[in-house]
Amino acid sequence: MKKFIETIKNIFKIEELRSRILFTICLLLIYRFGCFVSLPGINPNEIFALQHQVEGNGLLGLLDIFSGGAFSNASIFALGVMPYISASIVIQLLGIVVPYFQKLQKEGQSGQRKLNQWTRYLTIVVLLLQGPAYLANLSAQLPASAYVLGANSWLFKFSAMMVLIAGTMFVMWLGEKITDKGIGNGVSLIIFVGIVARLPQAFMTELNTRLSESTGGLVMLVVEIILLFLVFMATIALVQAVRKIPVQYAKRVVGNKQYGGVRQYIPLKLNAANVMPIIFAQALMFIPMLFGRMEATQGIAATFSNFTGFWYNFVFALLVIAFTYFYTAIIVNPNMMADELKRNGGFIPGIKPGKETVRYIDNIMTRITLPGSVFLAVVAILPAFATKLGINQQFSYFYGGTSLLIMVGVVLDTLKQIESHLLMRHYDGLMKTGRIKGRAGY
Repeated sequence: MKKFIETIKNIFKIEELRSRILFTICLLLIYRFGCFVSLPGINPNEIFALQHQVEGNGLLGLLDIFSGGAFSNASIFALGVMPYISASIVIQLLGIVVPYFQKLQKEGQSGQRKLNQWTRYLTIVVLLLQGPAYLANLSAQLPASAYVLGANSWLFKFSAMMVLIAGTMFVMWLGEKITDKGIGNGVSLIIFVGIVARLPQAFMTELNTRLSESTGGLVMLVVEIILLFLVFMATIALVQAVRKIPVQYAKRVVGNKQYGGVRQYIPLKLNAANVMPIIFAQALMFIPMLFGRMEATQGIAATFSNFTGFWYNFVFALLVIAFTYFYTAIIVNPNMMADELKRNGGFIPGIKPGKETVRYIDNIMTRITLPGSVFLAVVAILPAFATKLGINQQFSYFYGGTSLLIMVGVVLDTLKQIESHLLMRHYDGLMKTGRIKGRAGY
């Protein structure tokens, strides 16, 4: 405890780090305040129907968790950063098939600025599609008394649409400012805060359920917390696990100095795709629900609407495994890695440079991706198992899936940045026994 208090003191002794943390907290508080500001023209006291619909719908419930409750509050930030994330995914995929975007990815900071601009433009396009869909859902769920001007009023639709677009762009701007002048990744922190904001309510609901019903009482609640702790530990191990490939660099003598001749490592992550396979798989799992109104496909829609059912989770797990291989193949390029090694005079001991190196790296990635994808699939379907065991649906979201991976990843990334600031000022790191393994790389 003394070591922890001393570390906190060291953090606030560094002026730059202190200002970055306070700046980040201020912007996150602004975001949380906006999550409770309703759209103009809607009575906030009449949105209970929307909140009830969100609680009983898997997709809408997931969107509500990512937005920190702004979705069910009919807030000005109702769409959150999800349109920006969708646009970012599309731009990333375009970088594989479109030569123009491939060129921008290789141009360094100037190319990244152009890609960010394209992402912003595409975000507005996504908002123009998602905004009317959100307003249509509002008109179907909320009573007529909830609208000041009426649900079909063109003035309400236009103003609400503009506010939704402006709200998402403002949240995106907050995320970029946090990344530039704060601590951690801004967009990820905004999602993280939205997820964590639902944790106290979910925990209290679970506590009331255990105390009011004959379901094990506090003993069962303690068991749930222990299981949640173990799941967090396993997920951290998944996120940080790497396979190190030894690399030897040739010796070079420049003047009186010798360069190279040392052994380094290429760290290949067990879960290089991170949370993206679960996001892709979840998007596909909601497609059968769109055909629920057709008589011929009502059975399929009902099967895939039950997120605790066997077939839903079986297909979901298979999709996660498939997308893990797909996304890993996109972001890990053995040819580029082999070319970089050859250009810098490096080689893998016992492996010839060139095609043999490419084949060697590709084989290792294929082997380590299999256990990583299976583990990721297990994490993805853990909330369904938690619900089956009697855990409240809101609380079960924290046992796995996108929420858990985002929370673990954001916390580790933020701690890594704080650790680097401390070490640059010759203070001890955050961990008593060493560095944050697999993240900081010191």
